[in-house]
Amino acid sequence: MGIILKSAAEIEAMKEAGCLSAKALRVAGELCRPGASTWEIDEAVEAVIRDDGGVPAFKGYAGFPASICASVNDEIIHGIPSKDVVLREGDIISIDTGAVVDGWVGDNAWTFPVGEVSEEKRRLLQVGEECLWAGIEGARAGNRMGAIGSAVEHRAREAGCSVVREYVGHGIGRDMHEAPNVPNYGWRHRGVKLAVGMVLAIEPMVNAGSCRTRQMDDGWLVRTEDGRPSVHFEKTVAITEDGPVLLTVEPGRLRPL
Repeated sequence: MGIILKSAAEIEAMKEAGCLSAKALRVAGELCRPGASTWEIDEAVEAVIRDDGGVPAFKGYAGFPASICASVNDEIIHGIPSKDVVLREGDIISIDTGAVVDGWVGDNAWTFPVGEVSEEKRRLLQVGEECLWAGIEGARAGNRMGAIGSAVEHRAREAGCSVVREYVGHGIGRDMHEAPNVPNYGWRHRGVKLAVGMVLAIEPMVNAGSCRTRQMDDGWLVRTEDGRPSVHFEKTVAITEDGPVLLTVEPGRLRPL
């Protein structure tokens, strides 16, 4: 299926799912403390989404068993929450949350520190977030898709980090994953031409070391090949005549915390 452009009214409707997804992510972040299990965080997020009239977008999606993805330290994406995964001081954890409201999907992610973290992790958190904002700045009508990816990749490389290449952002709407793909690398003047009405999940995955990855045996979890930490930041963004508009945001907040 081709790219599905959304009307101004549809983009406005998507803000409800986006706001709830952002609220769920904020609640998740507030629970990221030493001694908490990723299972506890998942339970809390599902309750928030359902109590506000939404449906967890991830639970059951392609067989995924939970409402969040929870990926710790060298885990990049798609970690399955578990009572056995207990957070410790100095960890970082990437949490991805999604909610469906009135048939529209909101999708966002953030990487949170657990207590005091190492200088390497602190710097990686900063670089990863900067990559996200750089990519969003490129999401303007008339640019090519490469404007997003090249901005992300440039900031990561400038900091001595790397971007994951096998996993990318995506279009989003009534389906979680729509066309087009949104790579976190590329050339500024290459790729699909961005147009008003596109809604994209922009999600840099940035590694402290090599960009190479390892798929784990459960078929979901992906780790860095070299065991060094990774961060994941994501916002759902609409391309409008006035520039990029964040949809996964609570009123008055740009960041989950």
